[in-house]
Amino acid sequence: MKAFIEAGKSLSEAEKVLIMIHGRGGTAEDILNLAPSLNVDSYALVAPQAPHNTWYPKSFLAPRVENEPYLSDALKQIDDLVGHLEKSGFSKKQIYFLGFSQGACLALDYVAAHGTRYGGIVAFTGGLIGDVVDHRNYRGDFDETPVFIGSSDPDFHVPVSRVKETTILLEGLGARVTEVIYQHMGHTITHQEIMQVNRLIFTA
Repeated sequence: MKAFIEAGKSLSEAEKVLIMIHGRGGTAEDILNLAPSLNVDSYALVAPQAPHNTWYPKSFLAPRVENEPYLSDALKQIDDLVGHLEKSGFSKKQIYFLGFSQGACLALDYVAAHGTRYGGIVAFTGGLIGDVVDHRNYRGDFDETPVFIGSSDPDFHVPVSRVKETTILLEGLGARVTEVIYQHMGHTITHQEIMQVNRLIFTA
């Protein structure tokens, strides 16, 4: 079974590709439903599918070891997909990431461990994974990669403190982060966030 599904432009036609990572209990098809609201008509879209619709079993705030081996398997699945895209002719600068909730956490954790100049990164309600942010896990130079992190205050799953820790670490690795905390937004993706990422990340 293929570990991801494709939409949008074909990989052979597109000059940019967006990796879209679903949340806990979601599917690759679910996250692709966001695409019509985004300025990504010219992009190839690829959405990996988590086994049993969950990337790792416990909260992203649990000690990392408690989410193993699922967390390492999930990160490897993303890495394998990036490798597939590079073999298809895309440079890191042509690769974009978007994730929601558990998928946002996975996207942020992956790129922070492989810091380089990506096209752009969108995290709808997420943060770096673990009971503490262990800086030894993260390295590289984002070289001004634009990053959007949006979240709610409060959010039942993602504390604002972890969002802010994530922003600080990414900025320390050279990312250009736009962090927006929405009051009482809830655990969802809003029109305001869509407008922000279209303006900041998915520009012509």
